[in-house]
Amino acid sequence: MKQIIIHVDMDAFYASVEMRDNPALRGKPLIIGSLPHERGVVATCSYAARKFGVHSAMNIKEAYRLCPDGIYMHPNFEKYRAVSAQLHEIWNTYATASEYIALDEAYLDVTKTAGTWEKACDFARTIKERTRNELGLTCSIGIAYCKSAAKIASEEKKPDGYFEIPTAEAFVRLIEDRDVRVLYTVGEKTAEKLHSFGIHTVRDMQQRRKDVLRLLGKQGQWLTQLAFGKDDRKVSPYQPEDAKSISRELTFQADTEDYGFLRDVLFLLSMSVERRAKRVNLYGEGVTLKLTYSDMKSITRSEAVPATRSAMAIYSHALDLLEQAPKKPVRLIGVGLYHLTDTPMVQMRLEDLFPDNDTNKETALSAVLEHLHRKYGLNFADNLDKIFQGETLYKTVEYMRKHAGSRQ
Repeated sequence: MKQIIIHVDMDAFYASVEMRDNPALRGKPLIIGSLPHERGVVATCSYAARKFGVHSAMNIKEAYRLCPDGIYMHPNFEKYRAVSAQLHEIWNTYATASEYIALDEAYLDVTKTAGTWEKACDFARTIKERTRNELGLTCSIGIAYCKSAAKIASEEKKPDGYFEIPTAEAFVRLIEDRDVRVLYTVGEKTAEKLHSFGIHTVRDMQQRRKDVLRLLGKQGQWLTQLAFGKDDRKVSPYQPEDAKSISRELTFQADTEDYGFLRDVLFLLSMSVERRAKRVNLYGEGVTLKLTYSDMKSITRSEAVPATRSAMAIYSHALDLLEQAPKKPVRLIGVGLYHLTDTPMVQMRLEDLFPDNDTNKETALSAVLEHLHRKYGLNFADNLDKIFQGETLYKTVEYMRKHAGSRQ
């Protein structure tokens, strides 16, 4: 039996959840992301806001210029993750394999559970119905013979859409006169390269296969196959070990030259990374530091380490990397683990990391937390769980930045 794949894509997910929970927001131009006076971008927005030209990843200042009367909100990721888990329970009922692309999007392999195309279409309609009735949200669904076609199908009738592409022939008929950007993996730069050689549509790619191969090499081979409707990729459930890194970064609302403050932020970020690594039971064999300066230039520094997920070890190596970095006003700082593994190695001793401190890990942690308490007047020790929820870490760091100098 050929594959039968459903692609589910929630409609303006973050905004829809907020409008569901606060009916007064319905029909309003709601923008989720940064606030207009802050640095940042749009995470998502309601369809009412999109009528003004606002879209995801747009600079928040540009969004405000286009839609000054919009309602701007910070995202509540804890809430969205909880709703996403409820969605997964619905989706997984019908699939043998589920590949989550984001909190609000997934490919579902229903080949065996449905058995026939007609039954798979019933599954898709049932998913839409249950999503609306049980969670008060709408989704757009595409059902097709392959992943690429299912993705395009889900976009055909947004929002609250449903579309079927049963065969490769139907897929080709749908897309052959569309711009090459319609194909999976064709981004802006690839499209520009193809356009510059007069290859504008999928039909052009079909007719000029050799030119596409010459221009794009291996990617061109994949794209020419896709232009004829060939996509044999399987639905691949995400496994934590598939991740390439675990990291956390923060953008400040004002650039800072206070490297004492940056060192304190690194500690909190290291603790956040430790928590994420423990959630997926992984360790890292390298630590990375990322800095973006006031001129928007970014650098990344890395250091190989014995496999660890200890916040204190991450922090120590990140401090070393920070000391080696150019000293200029900083806009963003981040820390992470890479070369992930599920097998811990012999851990570096704490006395190697902190020769002047007690070798007991809890004592070392407590010493840093007490330092932060004295410096900023915040009770970190009793509020760590709360600090790492949602956007509380961001708000905490912004408080620290504003008060760093005054409490020296």
